[in-house]
Amino acid sequence: MKISFLFAICLISILSCISKKEEAENGSSIPLAGTWKLVEGVIIEKGDTTVTKYDGNVSFIKIINDTHFAFLQHDLAKGKGKDSIFAAGGGKFILTDSLYTEHLEYCSAREWEGNDFPFTIEIKNDTLIQTGIEKVANLGVERVNTEKYVRVKK
Repeated sequence: MKISFLFAICLISILSCISKKEEAENGSSIPLAGTWKLVEGVIIEKGDTTVTKYDGNVSFIKIINDTHFAFLQHDLAKGKGKDSIFAAGGGKFILTDSLYTEHLEYCSAREWEGNDFPFTIEIKNDTLIQTGIEKVANLGVERVNTEKYVRVKK
């Protein structure tokens, strides 16, 4: 009986250490937490598909902690030229299994604020793929959005 009890205590201690080690390495208790760089976006809207590669003129990152997300996008020409862009937003999110729902509280496109955007997420190694329907009724927006991110290393 005493050996079984000691074994159980040792096992719990070891599992607790492994969990804390993973949390320390990721900086969070969820594998989604971290900084992610968008590499490709695919939008399907009204039968049209638009593929955007984020590999040259524009940079987009998403930062996720245990409760909030934020995104930042800007052109790499420092706002000079006809293709200058800056966009930002963020808010709280809920993660249940692979269902990740963003509640957009802040956005440089203010008319997008106050909306929820549910995505199905998949994480493979250092790649995050999220797919969902973006719907903003007052703008007439309803589209499927798939985004592929890679984790930014420390």
